[in-house]
Amino acid sequence: MFDLGKGIDIMILDITKSKKVFENKTVVSMGIFDGVHRGHQAVINTACEFKKQGLDFVLFTFKTDTVTTKGSNGYIEMLLSDDLKKEHFERLGVDCIYAPDFDEMKDMTSAQFVEQVLCRKLNASAVVCGEDFRFGRNAEGDAEKLKLLCEEFRIETIIVNQAQYEGKKISSSDIRDCIRQGKIKSANEMLGYNYYYKLPVLHGNEIGRTLDFPTINQEISKRQILPKFGVYITRTKIDEKWHNSISNIGVRPTVEKRSVPLIETNILDFNDDIYGKVIKVELLDFLRPECKFKSIDELKKQVYFDINKTAEFFKREELK
Repeated sequence: MFDLGKGIDIMILDITKSKKVFENKTVVSMGIFDGVHRGHQAVINTACEFKKQGLDFVLFTFKTDTVTTKGSNGYIEMLLSDDLKKEHFERLGVDCIYAPDFDEMKDMTSAQFVEQVLCRKLNASAVVCGEDFRFGRNAEGDAEKLKLLCEEFRIETIIVNQAQYEGKKISSSDIRDCIRQGKIKSANEMLGYNYYYKLPVLHGNEIGRTLDFPTINQEISKRQILPKFGVYITRTKIDEKWHNSISNIGVRPTVEKRSVPLIETNILDFNDDIYGKVIKVELLDFLRPECKFKSIDELKKQVYFDINKTAEFFKREELK
């Protein structure tokens, strides 16, 4: 077990910086796995089945914040931090992870990758990837080339068909687009879970308390994707218990113009002091865009209206 900080303990062996050599044969699942969406879960679940044959299960990926887009210098906006990805990996049964920086391998040819990484480093007997998998310098290799190269080393290759949503293949880029547009319900359907943030609670200026709706404040991590600014129906997990909540994500244009986006969450049935705790907030539905109100009274009136709509949402959910 190793500690990822912020109170997160993960039971996965990380061999990224070790010289570990696998004596036992392994099955390796491969991909960026940003978001660990339904398609990624299918790849990981398929690899996990090989554990029944006595193979060690290794997940190969890259440290997310080092990955550039299409070989450029532009970095992707993360759906999940590496810490949160590892939480998902553990839940899906991953035993071991190898996640080097992208720069360490971006100039490696596809043939070099198979020989040096899959054979020598990971001692692979089987590899599993999605049908859109790319690898090697300038993404020269695809899933079919991987299969051909692996045949030379007697490595079985399993190519998993992409999961679909509304007749279209699920992709991390489409999920990002949905989040940016506030289409959180569609994003959640493609992810296979509710999109969330897991961040420390910060001290704020407590303006919410003066308006009779106290909030917890969290700053969105740099490089994690920003959703459409606005008000969301959410649920918040505190000490293993879920609470109904409503969150505003944005820069608070009515009371202050912030440079760093903030998540302000009003928990409907909770008012304890949780400053400093790392709290999970899931986005369930989008209510309205963030806007600047003419007065604090106008803001207060709108917030009460939003809270009532949120309460109605959870009543409907209870009846299902």
